[in-house]
Amino acid sequence: VQLQASGGGLVQAGGSLKLSCAASTRTFGSYVMGWFRRAPGKEREFVAAINGPGKSTYYADSVKGRFTISRDNAKNTVYLQMSSLKSEDTAVYYCAARTGGVTSDDNYAYWGQGTLVTVSS
Repeated sequence: VQLQASGGGLVQAGGSLKLSCAASTRTFGSYVMGWFRRAPGKEREFVAAINGPGKSTYYADSVKGRFTISRDNAKNTVYLQMSSLKSEDTAVYYCAARTGGVTSDDNYAYWGQGTLVTVSS
């Protein structure tokens, strides 16, 4: 499975941005999809995850109520809508895919290349 993340950029604090991640697999709907991020000088951390049918989602406390993960299985794409962005959301955002259950750990088999989000204060 190859994953291609896009949509990063520079945004002002309080603004919004939507990330996309396109997957190259015919069985996209069978994968749990997750978003992670790595801020400068910090460890990679979990952001959000969604199950195959898109009915179950899970968020890190730091983004709950501000970020929304969704997917379109017909387009083999998962999205991360980010709102009320803060400077601490600045990071490289990675999408990832795994089989099994929705989880916040980083035990995902496939990873995208990352897209940079910079929030200016």
